[in-house]
Amino acid sequence: MSDSTSTPSLTSGSRLHEGEELDLSTDLDLEFDGAEDILRFWRKGMRPDPDLTVSEWADEHRWLSSRGAAEPGRYRTARAPYLREIMDALSPRHPAQRISFMKAAQVGATEAGNNWIGFVIHHAPGPMLAVLPSLELAKRTSRGRLDPLIADSAALRERVNPARSRDAGNSMLSKEFPGGILVLTGANSATGLRSMPARYIFLDEVDAYPASADEEGDPVTLAEARTTTFSHRRKVFMVSTPTIRGLSRIEREFEASDQRRYFVPCPHCGAMQWLRFERLRWDKGQPDTAAYHCEGCERPIAEHHKTQMLERGEWRATAVSADPHSIGFHISALYSPLGWKSWQQIAREWLAAQGSEEMLRVARNTLLGETWVESGDAPEWQRLAERRESYAGVQIPVGGLFLTAGVDVQKDRIEIDVWAWGRGLESWLVDHIVIAGGPDDPACWDKLTALLGRTWTCANGAVMLIGKLAIDTGYEAPAVYAWARKQGFDQVAPIKGLEGFNRATPVSGPTFVDATIGGKRLRRGARLWSVATATFKTETYRFLRLERPSDEDRALGVLDAPGTVHLPDWIDTEWLKQLVAEQLVTVRNKRGYAHPEWQKMRERNEALDARVYARAAAWIMGADRWDEATWRRLEAQAGVETRHAAPVATTEPAAPTTPKAGTPTTPRRKRRAYTPNFMRD
Repeated sequence: MSDSTSTPSLTSGSRLHEGEELDLSTDLDLEFDGAEDILRFWRKGMRPDPDLTVSEWADEHRWLSSRGAAEPGRYRTARAPYLREIMDALSPRHPAQRISFMKAAQVGATEAGNNWIGFVIHHAPGPMLAVLPSLELAKRTSRGRLDPLIADSAALRERVNPARSRDAGNSMLSKEFPGGILVLTGANSATGLRSMPARYIFLDEVDAYPASADEEGDPVTLAEARTTTFSHRRKVFMVSTPTIRGLSRIEREFEASDQRRYFVPCPHCGAMQWLRFERLRWDKGQPDTAAYHCEGCERPIAEHHKTQMLERGEWRATAVSADPHSIGFHISALYSPLGWKSWQQIAREWLAAQGSEEMLRVARNTLLGETWVESGDAPEWQRLAERRESYAGVQIPVGGLFLTAGVDVQKDRIEIDVWAWGRGLESWLVDHIVIAGGPDDPACWDKLTALLGRTWTCANGAVMLIGKLAIDTGYEAPAVYAWARKQGFDQVAPIKGLEGFNRATPVSGPTFVDATIGGKRLRRGARLWSVATATFKTETYRFLRLERPSDEDRALGVLDAPGTVHLPDWIDTEWLKQLVAEQLVTVRNKRGYAHPEWQKMRERNEALDARVYARAAAWIMGADRWDEATWRRLEAQAGVETRHAAPVATTEPAAPTTPKAGTPTTPRRKRRAYTPNFMRD
């Protein structure tokens, strides 16, 4: 593309002469005297995007201002070679439409985004939206970064008019240029996020965005909706230092992508590898001795080799993305060029953070570019896989005294987990069932009904029915109510999950709710139990972390601790991942108050939900409140010797002593021991 300084400009009422080109640095509000001028202008607007890449544009046209850069002067991509492929993916010719960059601090990501803005203004004009965490930060970015970007680059200065008048088209949050406009807004402003259609979206520091923009929804979703009209020509660039696992937007984007990492060669053996923090080593208490150890030859690599390593590096995908147009990049501070962040500095900062959870969190985010795992996190599924047991050919192992089932209703299936429970809420998974079809299929409900009459065999040959089946009403509640009402509420408990920990009891109810059965509304037609799912999730993870007795201890008669969770060897890894799919994190509301909240780390979590529902069923049956005589009666029926008289591992807070439905008591009279229905003759 020729430099527009050599072409005459077109003003209102003027005509183009033969051999002249339209100067796109002028306003677009023009008048044309003839069809020839209109055709020429249209032809220029339809010209395909240039072959020039963003990195090539930056090397040719970008100048860094002393106002905002530690190294002012001409921009050089070779200074941080790992940014080249990221920037070039933002070029119009590249097939990627969603580009995510999860990174440490001080690796040049924001400048790469600014280069993209400059390229769009100069070579690929169109409507562009840049979103910062807040409006105030958007204003500071405009003054501190974009104004110098435009002022110090001649190619941009002639296309964006100075903000000297109201009609200049250049304000703090809006930069007009020939063929397009750049709008800056904050993620906290729903009005700004839906202000216009956009071909380009730059989402900077997305992990600092609020959960909702003016209570109208996720800011990222609102912003991306602006690109709908541009279909296959859109580009969305999402950049951030990650924060907390389970809450991190950028981690979710990266994990959904092809997960590219920057592989560099060892200067000694040439082995290609991506840099991992655990291979940065130093003498105890001496961070200045830090050196990187090659995973191929184990020789230490001095930092002066880093420049050559970066020059010879290359991005490699480490996963397969479900969306071929979605690519992701991750990089840590170990890659920071010489003079930015040294390996010795990283070692010093890591050592300084020891002993403080808050400082360690910051170090993990800003140095490693990785999420922080809050306390209360799920046990690793691999550890659970190693603890799977053989039930020696029996369905219900010794110690299992009664059964409950948790049912999760999905659009295309119903998933059921059957758990056996013993003293102290020790539990065994005894069955996992998936009924295909979903709530719209009558045959699906027929199969679930048949499950209520099915039996499972104990170690002594006795059989058990499901004592209580808890079924979630979150999806297709009318269908669930209709089925539960038909079966009767003695064996079936419809439940509704409630968030939060500040409840007087984990399970409350039942309450009578209206139900629509066969198109007819029945007042008080269903009995609904409310379950504080967060409480039972916390209990489940606490039980999963319990240490198991060693073989030597077992030989001496040491039993598993109350609450121990037993998992069979036939359960697969997908189910295990679902069981630990959530994590307890600390979130802050608009007023800055922190509160714990369970967040999903992966999309599927049916195993955890079903476990919570089965646990709620045990609560509803009264297992948390049975006396010693009831436990002994259960053990006698199951042919089990009294194993221990350990107290039931109840979930705090304790339940009120008011009788529950199905308990044969009379108000204000002496309470009798509760006998479960499945034990009655």
